[in-house]
Amino acid sequence: MEGTDGSPAAAPALPNLTPRHRQLIPTPCGPIKPWSELSFPVKIYFCVTILSLLSVIGLTIETLVQQAEEDFTVSLIQLVGVVFCVYYVTRGILQENRQELIVFVLSILLVMFRSIVNFTVLSAEEKPKLLARFILILLVGSFDVICAIILIQSQSMMAFRVGGALESLQSQYFMLNLCFSMLTFDLQAQLCLCVLLISLHEMTLLHNIISATGILWACLKVTVSIIAILKELKPLVWIFLCQNVPEVAYLVYLLYTVIREWGKGNSYTLEAAFITGSCISVAIKSVLFWALIYVYRSFGQGLRERMFSSYGRIDS
Repeated sequence: MEGTDGSPAAAPALPNLTPRHRQLIPTPCGPIKPWSELSFPVKIYFCVTILSLLSVIGLTIETLVQQAEEDFTVSLIQLVGVVFCVYYVTRGILQENRQELIVFVLSILLVMFRSIVNFTVLSAEEKPKLLARFILILLVGSFDVICAIILIQSQSMMAFRVGGALESLQSQYFMLNLCFSMLTFDLQAQLCLCVLLISLHEMTLLHNIISATGILWACLKVTVSIIAILKELKPLVWIFLCQNVPEVAYLVYLLYTVIREWGKGNSYTLEAAFITGSCISVAIKSVLFWALIYVYRSFGQGLRERMFSSYGRIDS
């Protein structure tokens, strides 16, 4: 067609569906925002949170050698949780990952709850010595929780920046993120269960050896799953699913053993924690399998290329 002056009419502009992720930094778990892109308040919050978590890690390590066996186990599990919190808040902020910020909030609340319980059982002579530490933990923990909740409620643009305006790719990106989050939650749950198993009085030496081996098994399993997702290798996905079968079977057997021996010890704390942790682990695996099946069906539909190939970090 021609315009009124005889010149060709300009073609209508096509919508730009290109993902806005050129400024993002590629990582094995997906693109993250550069530090310069964060607002000043978020930078302050991130730094304060990391420093507070490192302080809690130091305090937990300091008190590990001063506690009885049962308290030692709980403190060791708390130490594992706080170490994972460093990863959660880092990925939650730099990748706008809501589910990991939610788990971070729950973990901080658990640390605050345990601090309250420990402070209430102290003697009148010990409370003044630890009052400043107790108040500091509550204040910093409340600050971390409130700011994290604000970030959770803020708008996330990462799915659009990575997948572009295509809703199918945005949905795939969300499920891929959910997969990575569930893998991390599953690893943390398995590590905590291994610590509990080694601490249970009813467990034999063979159970303790298997539990210690389970730590290496969990790391191997996560490695296989990450490679399978990043490389979109369907055989590795099936290998990962098969790796969970003996793990779940052994978990069911241990649940039976713990329930059968219930009440023979002086305390039910570790046994109750193991049963609760087992139920949480099964729930995490259920969500993980559901998300992984969705991602498995999305292999080859272009999300991998949009996330990584433009950076030249993953060879086709």
